[in-house]
Amino acid sequence: METKFLIITGLSGAGKSEVIKACEDLGFFCVDNLPPALIPKFADMVLKAGGTISKVALVSDVRGGRFFDDMSLALEELERVGFSYTILYLEASDETLVRRFKLTRRRHPLAHEGGIVDGIAEERRRLEQIRGKAHKIVDTSTMSAKELKEQLLEFLTVRQSEALTVTIVSFGFKHGLPMDLDLLFDVRFLPNPHYVDSLRPLTGNEPSVYEYVFKWPLAEQFWLKLSEMIAFLLPQYIQEGKSQLIIGIACSGGQHRSVAMANRLQEFLTSQNYQVSLEHRDIAKR
Repeated sequence: METKFLIITGLSGAGKSEVIKACEDLGFFCVDNLPPALIPKFADMVLKAGGTISKVALVSDVRGGRFFDDMSLALEELERVGFSYTILYLEASDETLVRRFKLTRRRHPLAHEGGIVDGIAEERRRLEQIRGKAHKIVDTSTMSAKELKEQLLEFLTVRQSEALTVTIVSFGFKHGLPMDLDLLFDVRFLPNPHYVDSLRPLTGNEPSVYEYVFKWPLAEQFWLKLSEMIAFLLPQYIQEGKSQLIIGIACSGGQHRSVAMANRLQEFLTSQNYQVSLEHRDIAKR
């Protein structure tokens, strides 16, 4: 599974702290104020975690002082090793930033001997290059914290297969149809293991039944068409905004063919990084 690696940067006072809080709520592993020089090392650590860290969000900005000047080099190193990342850049108008600093009585990290306006101008200059690399730029001047979080959710959702939860249900027609199916595929046309004495007491979870179901060219032909159709449809559902999809796979009794086909579909969708749950509704019924 490819790790989602979100780099949050931008102007001080533009809302980066609100974004990192929202990322925590979404289950991201979050790091605040990471010096750019450490980003490639951190990315390498995430890779070595073996998939245990699937979503990462880190904030890197001018608070890192002179170390922030290494950002371009850090991004080049990520690209050199083929590590994909997404940059979210936050900004706001000078008037808004000054008002926020006055309200919170915080000191701008680049104000030094000058005032807030001087610090903001210097920060814009230093961030100009990274702003040009951003995948998404958000102006928070007129946004509330709630509105900013909604923008973040929208931005992340269109990039995550996790936006759609898929439930696969195998069942037997003789036991009735589930009421909440979105898609239904009937596999009763496949040769039935029920009529093989050694396979009748088993289920589609057993390797011997699975092999019997898929040893027929017809089954493999159907699987190819089914997997291609599902692979095409799911991104369209995500684009539409659908958050849950229930797929039914049905045979006569719900013990053999539907179970084997549902298991294979679950493996396929999991390999495509979708969130998948599997239910064999009628597997214990006779």
